Amino acid sequence: MPELPEVEAARRAIEEHCVGKRIKSAKVADDPKVIDGGVSPSDFEAALVGKTIVAARRKGKNMWLELDSPPFPSFQFGMAGAVYIKGVAVTKYRRSVVNDGEEWPSKYSKVFVELDDGLEFSFTDKRRFARVRLLEDPKSVPPISELGPDALLEPMHVHEFVESLGKKKLAIKTLLLDQSFIAGIGNWIADEVLYQAKIHPLRVAASLSQDECESLHRCIKEVIDTAVEVGADSTQFPSTWIFHSREKKPGKAFVDGKKIEFIAAGGRTSAFVPELQKLTGSKLPKSLSGSKTKKSTHHQEEEKEEEDEEEEEEEEEESQELTKKYKKGRVTTQRRKPSKIPKGKEPRNNRGKKQKTVSGDATDIQSKAKSEGTNRRR
Repeated sequence: MPELPEVEAARRAIEEHCVGKRIKSAKVADDPKVIDGGVSPSDFEAALVGKTIVAARRKGKNMWLELDSPPFPSFQFGMAGAVYIKGVAVTKYRRSVVNDGEEWPSKYSKVFVELDDGLEFSFTDKRRFARVRLLEDPKSVPPISELGPDALLEPMHVHEFVESLGKKKLAIKTLLLDQSFIAGIGNWIADEVLYQAKIHPLRVAASLSQDECESLHRCIKEVIDTAVEVGADSTQFPSTWIFHSREKKPGKAFVDGKKIEFIAAGGRTSAFVPELQKLTGSKLPKSLSGSKTKKSTHHQEEEKEEEDEEEEEEEEEESQELTKKYKKGRVTTQRRKPSKIPKGKEPRNNRGKKQKTVSGDATDIQSKAKSEGTNRRR
């Protein structure tokens, strides 16, 4: 899902191409799941038209547009939220991609805006886990008001970071995913910084040495700075990053020749390298291995949605894998090991015959079987 670098790339694109321009028209989708807060599409549109975009702001994984007068549109990207600007290249990530050949605005558009100079942009969401709100002051209300310091704009001083970790009796991966601790770190960034700092995701935060804390602090800054610098274009991430292999199948995932394994940490699937990231120090109690810290309703809802997103993605990948198998034109079934029959004793109608291979998809095979059965009966 989009994390700080991806949302920052969207914010910068809006800032570069849309700030200072007046909104000529707007079209908001009739989708109450995404358009949050009970505002009707027509009221949302009326609140935008005629306003000038003054700035594009971001905190953590949330972005909002500051207009010349409130209310302001706020965007929580969810799993596949993305900003598209017509005629402008904006960073795309796998889950958000809308085919270039599709209509404009896309059928997945949730907020479409035309500016006074003819430029058009759209916030899209294929998976409907994003949240779009119309707020008087996005910073003063949840979820933004409940966020911790932004990992890019308000990084913790190293001494503050070390001191804070020393008080936390929960898994370091769980802590990094807690947006009230540091805003903007999601699953892939947490896995990356822990890999680079050589820290196991289930290590108790308070068990980390000062050197480990300082190393983790440095890795957070380096990973986020690097990802933001290349506009969140993952093809430009260093080849040594675990990012490039973390979504491969278990048993087939390696980084720098070392095997990647997957465990649940912080309620999410976590990729790590056992050879480098060892579970040392205090053993984590089971009751603290998940996200058991006291959190706001918004944070609980966000975590639940992230878990649902991950489950849905895994189901989708399994479905795609099955589709690929069927497209190969072969259906494999388990067969009993044939018993040995003395030569010359096999059934008369099978002598000299080879077993046929059945190809085609499941539906074709079923149809063929029915057809052959009907022909026999005839």
